[in-house]
Amino acid sequence: MVDDKGKNMKCLTFFLMLPETVKNRSKKSSKKVNSSSSSNSSIGGSGSGSKLPPVCYEIITLKTKKKKKMAADIFPRKKPANSNTSVVQQYHQQNINNNNIIPAPNWQGLYPTIRERNAVMFNNDLMADVHFVVGPPGGTQRLPGHKYVLAVGSSVFHAMFYGELAEDKDEIRIPDVEPAAFLAMLKYIYCDEIDLAADTVLATLYAAKKYIVPHLARACVNFLETSLSAKNACVLLSQSCLFEEPDLTERCWEVIDAQAELALKSEGFCDIDFQTLESILQRETLNAKEIVVFEAALSWAEVECQRQELPASIENKRKVLGKALYLIRIPTMALDDFANGAAQSGILTLNETNDIFLWYTAAKKPELQFVSTTRKGLVPQRCHRFQSCAYRSNQWRYRGRCDSIQFAVDKRVFIAGFGLYGSSCGSAEYSAKIELKRQGVVLGQNLSKYFSDGSSNTFPVWFEYPVQIEPDTFYTASVILDGNELSYFGQEGMTEVQCGKVTVQFQCSSDSTNGTGVQGGQIPELIFYA
Repeated sequence: MVDDKGKNMKCLTFFLMLPETVKNRSKKSSKKVNSSSSSNSSIGGSGSGSKLPPVCYEIITLKTKKKKKMAADIFPRKKPANSNTSVVQQYHQQNINNNNIIPAPNWQGLYPTIRERNAVMFNNDLMADVHFVVGPPGGTQRLPGHKYVLAVGSSVFHAMFYGELAEDKDEIRIPDVEPAAFLAMLKYIYCDEIDLAADTVLATLYAAKKYIVPHLARACVNFLETSLSAKNACVLLSQSCLFEEPDLTERCWEVIDAQAELALKSEGFCDIDFQTLESILQRETLNAKEIVVFEAALSWAEVECQRQELPASIENKRKVLGKALYLIRIPTMALDDFANGAAQSGILTLNETNDIFLWYTAAKKPELQFVSTTRKGLVPQRCHRFQSCAYRSNQWRYRGRCDSIQFAVDKRVFIAGFGLYGSSCGSAEYSAKIELKRQGVVLGQNLSKYFSDGSSNTFPVWFEYPVQIEPDTFYTASVILDGNELSYFGQEGMTEVQCGKVTVQFQCSSDSTNGTGVQGGQIPELIFYA
């Protein structure tokens, strides 16, 4: 069971390189650093308080857990082996702040390993034989470096300082990398430590890619995968394609497909580029109503008008959407959604509106430019945990009590709802309050009704949005039913069930007050996307 004490959510900001900037810079030779900036460019102070202008960056909001908590969980920091911890921490803090305080005589004796002695040189002017002016004009930071250490950590630095085309420069300008990201890369090279934060991880990934530091790049991708949610999946999809990270791209698509409506309604969706918009709109497996896709596209168009400094008029929205408008499957909307939404939005021409109405009603349907086939969506899987069910003898009764069970999976899935038993004495209607929790924190809940036909079948009850479930962590599924007291119930329950490629484990829950457990009771099915 994975410990997750981080209940407080904190709003963080991603500073992302514009696709044009990153793409152009990534094509540069690995043997030469850009030094085209003017020699008269102003150089920011060497302290840690330098701020970057928003000229080369987009800003994306992401809700995530505390930065230190997340980084510490994934990449635990290594502590000095010696007992003189306070002195080590003092020099470490001095290096982070770039105070350039000269170590005490025989400082080498304080550190028992070469890694720790090497770490003293991190961001330290002592014995530095090169300096980097990092960041765009107006937001630069001057950072010291040591050629030998850098060359050992990166083939690009090796070529830069010791290769056939090496340039003997005391100062190198790097305008396309954030100072904070460059420092994170230097810390890995000097200290063998990975220290990532949500607001700089993408910029650090860019730096690691540019200077060919593959282990740091992999750590950045892992960090992004653990931070991935419906709220930032569209933005990270765009960036993963830019950085050519297929594993991250695949993970983004998993989240977007399963939690499509949440992803499309997120603020980050409006920050994607046109190519990413097209790829999402034409996605066959989007698990969303078409009216939600339509409204998301209009929201993106409004923001795109602002980016292009155009009035957000109907004409301009249609102009920036271009051919992507016809990727929205308007003819597959429910008639009410079309009549009350798309038809009155103004984004469609009068002829398009008339033709779509005819598409709904006429026997001879007109030709449309819009895609007219319904999206396939995702096929839900059902994990059934009982081998048999029973009724009448020893009848199961509902008295407003809670039936609950705990479960864990070995792969990331998205719980869409539960399959529940119904009445054992004829047809009946039930009101069901379903809930999904992790360590007492409610992740999803819904109150809905379902009709039981009196058979021993299970009947699906859905959450409003699928809930992402992480592997190797126990979650609590609960339901309170109100309706006919006499019901079917499961028997011969299994502690482990193989469902496709997903293994599900079950254990009893202390929240269960109506007798449900692993061996028998209610909540016979988990319905999920994988």
